[in-house]
Amino acid sequence: MPVVTLYWDELENMVGADRERILERLPMLGCDVERIFEDRIDVEFFPNRPDLYSVEGVARALKGFLDIEFGYPDYHVRDGSWKIYVDERVGIVRPRIVGCVVRNINVDEDILRSLIQIQEDLHWTIGRNRRKMAIGIHDLEKVHFPLKYTAVTSDFSFVPLDFKEEMTVAEILEKHPKGREYRFILEGSDVYPMIIDAKDEAISFPPVINAEKTRVKEGTSGLFIDVTGFDENVDRALRILAAMFSDRGGTVESVQVVYPEKTETTPDMSPEIIKVEKKEITSLLGFELSDEEIKLALGRMRYGFEFRENEIEVFVPPYRADIMHPWDVIEDIAIGFGYDRIQARYPPTPGIGREHEWNYWRDVVKEIMLGLGFTEVITFTLTNERVMYDYMNRRGREWDDYVPLMHPLTEDHTIVRTDILPKLIELLKYNRHEAMPQLIFEVGDVVVGMRNRLRLAACITHAKANFSELRSFVQAVMHELDLEWDARKSDDRMFIRGRAADIIVSGKKVGVFGEVSPEVLERFEITMPVTGFEIDLSMLFDVGLVI
Repeated sequence: MPVVTLYWDELENMVGADRERILERLPMLGCDVERIFEDRIDVEFFPNRPDLYSVEGVARALKGFLDIEFGYPDYHVRDGSWKIYVDERVGIVRPRIVGCVVRNINVDEDILRSLIQIQEDLHWTIGRNRRKMAIGIHDLEKVHFPLKYTAVTSDFSFVPLDFKEEMTVAEILEKHPKGREYRFILEGSDVYPMIIDAKDEAISFPPVINAEKTRVKEGTSGLFIDVTGFDENVDRALRILAAMFSDRGGTVESVQVVYPEKTETTPDMSPEIIKVEKKEITSLLGFELSDEEIKLALGRMRYGFEFRENEIEVFVPPYRADIMHPWDVIEDIAIGFGYDRIQARYPPTPGIGREHEWNYWRDVVKEIMLGLGFTEVITFTLTNERVMYDYMNRRGREWDDYVPLMHPLTEDHTIVRTDILPKLIELLKYNRHEAMPQLIFEVGDVVVGMRNRLRLAACITHAKANFSELRSFVQAVMHELDLEWDARKSDDRMFIRGRAADIIVSGKKVGVFGEVSPEVLERFEITMPVTGFEIDLSMLFDVGLVI
C-alpha cells in the first residue's frame, strides 16, 4: 500500500489544526501512521483512496473530518481554448487521452515534492504500473498548442527527460532508465504513442518519458497535464490532479480532445449522484442513525446531499475514485459518524467457539520448524503466473489450477498463490546478500482450483545445501507428526532431475522436496544452491492421518 510522506509545517498550515489533533484523528480516516519524525510523518493509505496520496488530499479530508470545513467542495473549471487532436493511428496502442491546464500556480519545493509523490503513487495503483494509465506534467510556457496525439515509428527522435541529446524511440527503450523499465508495456508494437506540439516537437512519449523541453521546475507558473491510457482510470487520475491544484489555489482550465468521431471536454468535475436508501444504512451498520447524524457524517466526508422521504441523493466529489456503490457511501457514513463511537454489544445469537483444527496444527508445525532452527516468514498470498509457474518450470490452468483476480492492482498480483515454495524462493532473491546459511519456512493457505489448502513449505540456502541435508529435515518433520512416509522419485521440473522426491503417505502424494534447478535459481538471480520442500497438510486431515 502507498506510504505518503507529510511534512508537519505544510500539513498543519493547510488543515488549520495542530499536529496533536491531527495525529489523534488521522487513523480514524482509515490509514496507518507508519513513522513519526520531528518534521514529518509517513502514513500508509489503502489503495482504494488515491485522492489521499498527496498532502492536499489529506488536508482536504481532514478539514472535513475535524469539522473545519463541511460538505461538498465545489471545483470550478474555466473554459479553455486548448485543443488536442487525436490521430486514429494511436488507437491501436494507447487510445485515450485527457488533459487540463493549470494557471496561477507558483511551483515551489513543496508543490514539486507533492506532485512527484502523487504521480508515482497514481501510476502504481490505478495506473497498474503505467499500463492502464500514465500521467505527463509539463511547463505550460514550453508547450505550443494545438497538440497532436499520434503514433510514430521507432526511428522518431526527441530529447527525453534527464538527457541532453536526441534519442530515437528505439534508443530510449533500450538505453534510457525509464525506457528499460516500461518498455514491457509497448512490447510487440510497431508504432508508439507520441504527443507533438504545434512546432512539431515531441513533449511526451507516454507511458514512458516526457521531453526535456517541458520539464517542470521551481518557479514554473503554469502547467499542462496529460493523462493517457485505456479506461475510466484516465479520467479519475485527471480529476484527482485537478482537485489537488485547485486546493493549492490554481485555476483549472479545460482542454478539448478532438477524436476522429467525437469531441470531449476534460476534466469533468461535476459530481456523480448515488441514491442511498435509509433502511439500507441501518441494515448494513446494524444500528439506526438520525437524519441529523447522517447529514453530519456525510458532510464530514465531503459529500453533498439532498434528503428525500426514504432515500438520500448523495453528491460524490469528483476526486473520489473509489465510490462505486451505495455501500461505499454507507461505509463513509460509518467513518464520518466515528468508529470509536459505535457501541460494542453481544450478538443476538449466542454460540460457543472452538479452535479450528487447521489453526491447531498450524501452531504445532510452527513449533516443529522453529525447533529445527528455521525462521518463520509470511509472504503475500497474491502473486502472478510468472513467479508461480513460468519461473518454476511448471504449468497452470486458469480456474482448474489457479484463481485469477478480476481487477488486479498491479501486474505482480494477478492470481492467488497455489504453492508457497515459489514465494519462499522469491524471498531468498531479496535476501541473497544476507548472511548464510538461511533456513526459512511458512505455514499458510493456498488456493488450488477453487479450494483452500493448508501448506507447509521450507527453503534452505548456503554453499553446501544438498538433497541429503534436506531429507533429514523432512524426516524430522514427519517423525514429529508421527507419520510413516516414503520417498518416491519426482518428475517436478522445478528441481534438478534425480535430486527430487515426492512425499508419500498411505499411498498418496502429500508433498515434494529436492534441490532447486539452476535454471529456476537463475531466473530469481540467486547464485547459492537452494533446497526446499512443501507438504499439503490439509491432505493429511482429509485422510484422517492428522487429527
